[in-house]
Amino acid sequence: MSDAIGGAPQQRKSRLLGAGDIGVSFEFFPPKTEKMEETLWAAITRLAPLSPEFVSVTYGAGGSTRERTHTTVARIIKDTALRPAAHLTCVNASRADVDAVAQAYWEAGVRHIVALRGDPASGAGTRYEPHPAGYVNAAELVAGLKKIAPFEISVAGYPEKHPESATLATDIENLKAKVDAGADRVITQFGFDNAYFLRFLERARAAGIWVPIMPGIVPIHNYKQVAGFATCL
Repeated sequence: MSDAIGGAPQQRKSRLLGAGDIGVSFEFFPPKTEKMEETLWAAITRLAPLSPEFVSVTYGAGGSTRERTHTTVARIIKDTALRPAAHLTCVNASRADVDAVAQAYWEAGVRHIVALRGDPASGAGTRYEPHPAGYVNAAELVAGLKKIAPFEISVAGYPEKHPESATLATDIENLKAKVDAGADRVITQFGFDNAYFLRFLERARAAGIWVPIMPGIVPIHNYKQVAGFATCL
């Protein structure tokens, strides 16, 4: 089917997003029950033919889903041709603990990590406090992971600014610190207005951030849940 303005969709190019096919990744939550595990694997089987660039598996605050995340990632490696990325955070963990998890991922065949500072384990509305012997932020985590193994590392970007950043400029400075530490890709928080993403992309490029930047997209299958996510932005 042709495009009325720019010809065939696959022929359209974007100066900001780059040429070629659009890269897509899917994010999964580690299942809590046997029934949820069945649902997850039905979804993975259905989505696999779309050949996403990678699929990521989330990691609960304070490592609350550590074992389930590891199990899910290990099974994706074993039973599918998908490229899994494991989430890893700094919350409530020493550097030694985080490094041990990363080393276990590498030994299990995981080559891609989504490195995040993480939200306060005590919940929304509380101030984040780094572990006394832990990584202070995502930039430090990225640098530490690169010392353990040559992981491919994705980090978070915030088109509408992270809630704890004073300004958009300081938020971009923080993002650049993560990229300078060795991050290979930026995945943005989801949003509802493309204009925010495009302006964010322009600011990032102007600051010298040239790694791929992938927009976050959340299908609205549960309005109440997605609305709840949005209040945390």
